[in-house]
Amino acid sequence: MKKALLLSMALSILIHQTLYAQSRVGYSEYEDVKTFYKVFGEGKTSILIINGGPGMNSRGFETFAKQLSNRYNSQVIIYDQRGTGKSILKVTNASNVSLDLMIADIEALRIKEGISAWTVFGQSFGGVLASYYAAKVPNVINGLILSSSGGTSMRGLSEVDILGRLTQAELDSFRYWNDKLNVNTEDQETRYKRNSFMAAAYVVDDKFVPQIADRLMQVNMNLNRLVFNSLRNMSFDCSQGLSKFSKPVLIINGDQDIVSKAEAIRTHNLLKNSELKFVKGSSHYGWLDNPKEYFDSFDRLVRRVRRNQLK
Repeated sequence: MKKALLLSMALSILIHQTLYAQSRVGYSEYEDVKTFYKVFGEGKTSILIINGGPGMNSRGFETFAKQLSNRYNSQVIIYDQRGTGKSILKVTNASNVSLDLMIADIEALRIKEGISAWTVFGQSFGGVLASYYAAKVPNVINGLILSSSGGTSMRGLSEVDILGRLTQAELDSFRYWNDKLNVNTEDQETRYKRNSFMAAAYVVDDKFVPQIADRLMQVNMNLNRLVFNSLRNMSFDCSQGLSKFSKPVLIINGDQDIVSKAEAIRTHNLLKNSELKFVKGSSHYGWLDNPKEYFDSFDRLVRRVRRNQLK
């Protein structure tokens, strides 16, 4: 009996690990850009993850993508936005970095994979891009998750407050290392120490600070500036187009988020088919600080999308 139980447990672990590790990679192309992407799992439904930044690659979202794939028996896709990670952009300048081009990259990926419609998840800046995508190409999206999103306009982006989430001691340390970094911008050890104190704003549970600090080290600041310049130059505001979006939407923020509650409420009022959730005891990464509450809300959105697909 004991041997049978141990064998059953071993098989269960092996099956879980096999499913958990299942992935494939590819490139999609739009004009002279090759976009690297990775697909986790299989299933009749697809979820696209648009990570934050701008200027960060998608590598930090691999574990999250695997979680979603296993939880919802779906294929989950992450990708490196143009100019980041393994995506190929030969020259990075103002002529080839814009939200419209970033949307074109997403569409090229969707078409390459033969996906007619997918659920789109946008985290932080990824929520900005996801909102713009939903406003521009609503017919290919069957559900939208705006997770700690920067918002639907420059107003929301202007209300992001990272330093305001820090304690005085953390803020003093951040400023100390930031001043040192301004003297020597190439010193990676100093950059990491500065980022470690800034990372405390993004999570409530300090055990996740090293993980967030590592992610902040990925930022391509040139690309970051180009994207924000593009947003300012276009006077970014997709609220009018997004107001026509009728598919299920989840707007989910931490109750101690660096993005404003006011922007989340404005977006909720804009999108009539939306649920608004403030996750307790959480900042910018709800699935780390309070996974139970975060995924309960995510579950409801997925159920709503799937009920619509059965109609």
